[in-house]
Amino acid sequence: MLLGTPNAESSELVAITLTKGDPTWAGPLAGVSLDLPVFHVTEPEIRGQIPGDVYETQVGLTEVVLDVAGIGDVMRRTRG
Repeated sequence: MLLGTPNAESSELVAITLTKGDPTWAGPLAGVSLDLPVFHVTEPEIRGQIPGDVYETQVGLTEVVLDVAGIGDVMRRTRG
């Protein structure tokens, strides 16, 4: 799954939901482990697969205001 979430907290919640199931136990994915690989669009392994001009047009300006390091840490931790 490719995320474009705006901060580390929302990235973590979505990533956990898509890998281990809904951590709030409030939705249909409560306890359902999907084990989907989850990445954020700003991570180097994804960014490197997108043509530079497309990335700059679609993500570049947004990336300036995001906590890219924090989001990356959460994503790596969630993937294990």
